[in-house]
Parts: sequence; structure tokens; C-alpha cells
Amino acid sequence: MAWIPVESAVEELMPRLLPVEPCDLTESFDPSVPPRTPQEYLRRVQIEAAQCPDVVVAQIDPKKLKRKQSVNVSLSGCQPAPEGYSPTLQWQQQLAQFSSVRQSVIRHRSHWKSQQLDSNMTMPKSEDEEGWKKFCLGERLCAEGAVGPATSEGPGIDNVQIGFPPLLSIVSRMNQATVTSVLEYLSNWFGERDFTPELGRWLYALLACLEKPLLPEAHSLIRQLARRCSEVRLLVDSKDDERVPTLNLLICLVSRYFDQRDLADEPS
Repeated sequence: MAWIPVESAVEELMPRLLPVEPCDLTESFDPSVPPRTPQEYLRRVQIEAAQCPDVVVAQIDPKKLKRKQSVNVSLSGCQPAPEGYSPTLQWQQQLAQFSSVRQSVIRHRSHWKSQQLDSNMTMPKSEDEEGWKKFCLGERLCAEGAVGPATSEGPGIDNVQIGFPPLLSIVSRMNQATVTSVLEYLSNWFGERDFTPELGRWLYALLACLEKPLLPEAHSLIRQLARRCSEVRLLVDSKDDERVPTLNLLICLVSRYFDQRDLADEPS
């Protein structure tokens, strides 16, 4: 078999659209002078292309890369529910209320963005992970890692200590980048700690704010969330525990509303 130069093979696969005669450099050739004719321009392009190396290695400064920019999508499913913990198929198919909540967020998004927040409520910046954890879960829970119900020693509600609830006036102001970021922050928190009612309310609200089709980052996060819910459910001592219905609901929303069917519970 005859050897064929790489250049000839490429030309056979990619025929020339603008044929150019072989370029013969003369002593009068000056690359700094602008081309005077179309032929000179095309020959100049040909010369520059010939001078390019076949392989180029980009020099990347790792310090300039964004943190956590890689998205890893795991294909593993959820942990099977213990006997008696899994909801019925009819229960799992009742998603109309969740759809109604999503529609409310969409309808009120433009309205709430034009309104002013309460003076004691300042939303953190999107990249402020610690700020969002304290905003959603409260400084008390973040500082102590407590899992019991929050209490207030003085009159009224101290939202700085116990966290702000996911009011429509709050979540309607969050763009998709912020929704995804906060979902990541709370999922990271949940990955290391137990489930709390405050966390459950915020996870539900953030799922209601996610737009379809899902971005790759959101797709990975909600699958991670469903798997974590199934892991925590295995540790619950009784099927009558108040955490079980909420964990089942989050798994159901991820698997059935967001079409991650491989994560769905087997109906009881």
C-alpha cells in the first residue's frame, strides 16, 4: 500500500472551494504590506496556514478556573424504600398542586421584582454560599448544626436566627443562576447533616422555581438530592416519622415531575 502524505489526504477529504496556485515567495514579498489583489490575500492566508503547527497545546492557568465548574451526572438510582415506607402509585401521581405552585411563581415573578423587600430582609449575593445557608436555615442552625425545632426566646420571630421562609416575594426575585446556586448550597448542607423542616420547605420551593428543560447543573443536583433523600429515609426508625412524607415527596418530584424515572420509588 502506497504511503499518502497527510496533506494530500486532507485535501482529498476537504476539496478546495477557492483554488489557489502554489505560493512562490519572492525577494520582494513583504508580509507587513497589505495585499493589493484577491490573489495576494488568498496566498497570504495560505502562507499563514502553512506556518501553523499541527498540534497546539493551550496553556491554562488553574487559578483562573471557576470553582466546581465540572458537572458529574451519576446514573446510580435511589436506595429502595424500607417496607411500608414507599408511597402508593396514586400518591406519587398527584402532582397537580406542585404544578400550581410553579405557575404562581411564574405569574408573580415580574410583580415581586418591582416591589421592595422588608428592611430587615437582605438577600445574599448568588455566590455567597454561607450567606444563603444562614438566610434559608438561620444562624442558629448553621452555627450549632442542630436538627431540633427552632425556638424564639423573645417576642416575635427572629428570622436572622431561624432563617427566612421561602416566601413567594423572595423566590420570585431569584433568577435561574441563583436558584441553581442555592439548590447546590443546600444540597451540600444536606449531604453532611440530617433533614430539617426548614430545609424541606426551601428544597420544595427551589424545585418549584426550576425551569424546564433543566440545565446540566440542575439535572445533576436534583438527582443528587433524590439519592440523599433515599439514604436518609433508610435511617429513619419509623414509617410514621414526620420526615418520611417530605422525603418521599422530594423523591417523587425529582423522579416523576422532572422525568428522572430511574429514581422513582416502587409503589407500595
